Amino acid sequence: MIAHTTAPSACGEHVADVHSLIGSAYTARDASDHGQAEHLLRQAVAHTQGQALAPARVQAQTALAEIWRQRGQYRRAGLLLRLTLTTAETACGVKSLQVAAVCNEWAILGKYTGDFVHAETLYHRALAIYETVHGSEHHTVATICHNLGGLAHTRGDHATGEPWARRAVDIRTRLLGADHPKVAADAAAWAALLDGTGRHDQAEQVLRRALEIFEATYGPDHYEVAITAHNLAALAHRRGDLQAAQAGYRHALALKQAILGPEHPECATTLVNLAATHHRQGDDAQALGHYALAIAILEGAVEPDHPVLTIARRGHTQTTAQPPSDQ
Repeated sequence: MIAHTTAPSACGEHVADVHSLIGSAYTARDASDHGQAEHLLRQAVAHTQGQALAPARVQAQTALAEIWRQRGQYRRAGLLLRLTLTTAETACGVKSLQVAAVCNEWAILGKYTGDFVHAETLYHRALAIYETVHGSEHHTVATICHNLGGLAHTRGDHATGEPWARRAVDIRTRLLGADHPKVAADAAAWAALLDGTGRHDQAEQVLRRALEIFEATYGPDHYEVAITAHNLAALAHRRGDLQAAQAGYRHALALKQAILGPEHPECATTLVNLAATHHRQGDDAQALGHYALAIAILEGAVEPDHPVLTIARRGHTQTTAQPPSDQ
């Protein structure tokens, strides 16, 4: 999330309390204690009644929506963000940094739910604000470029997404240095798009370097490690190395289930790809089980035409007919 602080006012003491609660919530979130993070953010929202505290309320509600998204509570997060954007526009101005932060978080949610057109509009609105306020070489600009690349990847439009992801890597490398974990996160996202545009060897090289940085920074049981393990497995899958792909997918799935919970929608992508490897090996019973679990996780959590849900349904019904497409 991109956070923005609020300048002290006559209600400065309350604002400081709210910022302290939000800071503590971020610490809890980074420690994967999402329950404590939600509790602290609810307290922060409760401390921001009144027009003078509206900017602080926007920040607290945006952070709370982020926690709900990370916990897979997509519809709840979307309702809160809709309300929060209206508050931000009224209290802070339609071209304010607060509006940009809400737009970014709502767009991230849209990528996960399948509301892609709305997400792209929100990202470009946020990007225009950040470039106007900060210029083109700022970490917020890099974040939106990263996110636009990720959205294009989810839509399967790798050629459009690759320049956005590369721009994020370039900006963040100049700001932080090549070995920073945030640069590694940008590079891992870029690698997925390189793979999609046919540059498989370059993609694997970039991914393996990102994995080294993540494991050195966070240890082996981190969300970024899970995502990178999934993407490396997908590379092996596309090359036809089904055993390596299955091992990678299982590792990624175990990490996701431990970090996010077994019913989190992000587990479904790995389940679908794991199912496809089993189908190609002729193990239809395993494939059907994984497809069914992915469908159960996604139905009601994402848009009915979300690409992962579509692939899972098609794979489940056509397992014995032909190999399904991979995500």
